[in-house]
Amino acid sequence: MELNKIAKLVESQRNFFVSQQTKDVKFRLNALKKVKKALIDNEAELYDALWSDMHKSSFETYALELGNVLNEIELHIRKLKFWAKPVRKSTPIVLFPSKSRVYKEPYGNVLIISPWNYPLLLLIDPLIGAISAGNTVVLKPSPYLKAFSAYLDKLIFSIFSPEYIAVVHGARDVNQVLLAQKWDYIFFTGSSSLGKIVMKAAAENLTPVTLELGGKSPCIVDSDANLKLAARRIVWGKFINGSQTCIAPDYLMVHESVKAELIENIRIEIEKAYGLNPEESPNFCRIVNDNAFDRLTDLMQHGTIVIGGTTNKIDRYIAPTVIDNVQANYPIMQEEIFGPLLPLLTFNELDTALSYIAECDKPLAFYYFSNNIKKAKQVIGRTTSGGGCINDTVIHIANSRLPFGGVGNSGMGKYHGKLSFDTFSNARSIVFSSTRIDIPIKYPPYKNKLGLVKYLMRL
Repeated sequence: MELNKIAKLVESQRNFFVSQQTKDVKFRLNALKKVKKALIDNEAELYDALWSDMHKSSFETYALELGNVLNEIELHIRKLKFWAKPVRKSTPIVLFPSKSRVYKEPYGNVLIISPWNYPLLLLIDPLIGAISAGNTVVLKPSPYLKAFSAYLDKLIFSIFSPEYIAVVHGARDVNQVLLAQKWDYIFFTGSSSLGKIVMKAAAENLTPVTLELGGKSPCIVDSDANLKLAARRIVWGKFINGSQTCIAPDYLMVHESVKAELIENIRIEIEKAYGLNPEESPNFCRIVNDNAFDRLTDLMQHGTIVIGGTTNKIDRYIAPTVIDNVQANYPIMQEEIFGPLLPLLTFNELDTALSYIAECDKPLAFYYFSNNIKKAKQVIGRTTSGGGCINDTVIHIANSRLPFGGVGNSGMGKYHGKLSFDTFSNARSIVFSSTRIDIPIKYPPYKNKLGLVKYLMRL
């Protein structure tokens, strides 16, 4: 889209929102059903697009993206009428005779900016919440995936007019123009550095934001863990989507006594999942572009590669790689990896691992493997993260009844399920006062009323 047309698009959406059409629950339900039907009708095209862009298998596309999106839509279709109803709240006696209600109303005009790594999930999932809550939306996908962008245009423009739901493509210059507009809500998924830019732009208009960012999500494997199962679940959670997953285990902290055995089990599980040569596997994704490839190969220069290490720049392929003898000051430990490199640090005392994690920025996810559930609960109490798993990785994102989001440097705000509806809704408090009775205590003069008001406010 031409830059000078963006302001006109935003204005057309603002006018459409003022028409009140999006506040009709039937209108919202119809829109959700259109999205669902379009996704199902164009399922094969989605598989082709993501294979073309990222070498992503149809299984991962459905299991990690499309299936979750369809489940989210179904939940909103079933629950929207209930969520949209005013909620009764008790009223203190001091406000008698009144009744209290909370109304959920849409913010208005919403901007959703998404990354490339899960292009359908991270764009359409928040869109579902925005539609469900009654907003108009401008979608800004990543410019890196050409085939997916063509698929998205067909998907959205075939079912919605741009004054309601629109897609805007482009690079940094388009982002700058979009962020310069006045929005009622901004939902951003991406890196922490870009999240700061979005938040700064939103502050100019006091626009509320949800920031779904990233960070270095730790994975601790304790001495009493089931090592074979831990290895299988770590390999799956780390290397799905070519390890380009914001909640993938970013680094391992392994008890010294089980390190060698865990490494061998990881080697076995990588071979089971992707074969002796993962480059030939139809189940292993590619790095998104040359810049990301070069950055990752630079990060491989420190430590000892004990598994993998093979690269092919022409194919943008990096093998599932485990790096031992990593120090905390190495470049690979200074930034989110976002690729198939798994650095390994060791500890002898759990306190040492937990102290290291506590000194780092708060992560988006946290994983701990141990057969001692009592100790696992203690570890949860001593750490913080946006979410996480005990004895597994990544799967917490698939439960739409759990809030998903970051904390601190890994983001702010939560969504999924009802929280998606709540995120894009303004909770509006209304008190209805009766005109039949008017209690005079609140009116001046206040002489001899203090004792009574103290008593009433304690009730």
